[in-house]
Amino acid sequence: MSKVEEFEELRPLLFSIAYRILSSVGEAEDAVQETSLRFDASATEPTSTKAFLSATVTRISIDVLRSARVRREEYVGPWFPEPLLSDPYQNPARSAELADSVSVAALLLLERLSPLERAVFVMREVFAFGFDEIAAAVGRSEAACRQLLVRARRHMEAGRPRFEADRQERQELATRFFDALKDGDVGGLQELLAADVQFVGDGGGKAPQLAKALVGAENVARVLGTVFPWLIRIDVTCEPHEVNGQPGAIFRDRDGKVLHTLALDVLDGRIQTIRAVINPDKLGHIGPVADAWAVDRELKQARRRSN
Repeated sequence: MSKVEEFEELRPLLFSIAYRILSSVGEAEDAVQETSLRFDASATEPTSTKAFLSATVTRISIDVLRSARVRREEYVGPWFPEPLLSDPYQNPARSAELADSVSVAALLLLERLSPLERAVFVMREVFAFGFDEIAAAVGRSEAACRQLLVRARRHMEAGRPRFEADRQERQELATRFFDALKDGDVGGLQELLAADVQFVGDGGGKAPQLAKALVGAENVARVLGTVFPWLIRIDVTCEPHEVNGQPGAIFRDRDGKVLHTLALDVLDGRIQTIRAVINPDKLGHIGPVADAWAVDRELKQARRRSN
């Protein structure tokens, strides 16, 4: 197998490692590309190509994350990961861990960790690398990596997200939710929401959004049930799609451009959290991005004309 073939075979794994460390599709793709360049430039043949490439992409991701943390501290409003529509790496033996670890809730928890803790946690808990491989990747001793993992686990256990175990039930509830959303069925929406449900949007100051998070089934159902039928009237479409391993949807304008995504956390037969990514900088990897301000103006004009 050539170096190119070896790399392409491992590309899905490398991207999945980088995305979980960085929470950014674009930055993860850049980290994988830089890994490829370093692999091409390496004159020595590694004992294990998988270990070499995984270590390389991890080190690159740690460096990128350190600089990204400053930008995130200055971010306008709530910050969410870039939506991931599908994880390219699949391992049937670890499918549950892979799906849960890429959820928005899990990635937000990972933000509490230091870059080293995050890398060690991802490599060990999600991808089951040995401590010798992790130590080589992060430049610490195996004993230090074990301590980093203990600290990371402590932080993660305090708020570890839980999701509906039955994926089919979760998807059926999401289907009912989006049907009620399109119909403006406020009562139907409220029945599907947890009493303390939260609806939060990430616009980064670059798109129209709610001034603050909405909390409570009645409030969330009323706002969603009022606004979204008007979006449908101005030809916005709702395309159900898994987002970060959870039920969700992509909303597009009349030209098919991406307006925003929604991701749903489902537990105990109710939707616990609804997260919208509206920041256009986080949507470009999905496709051409809509002008959210123009859609907002058209929405307001349509509602004024009806009054």
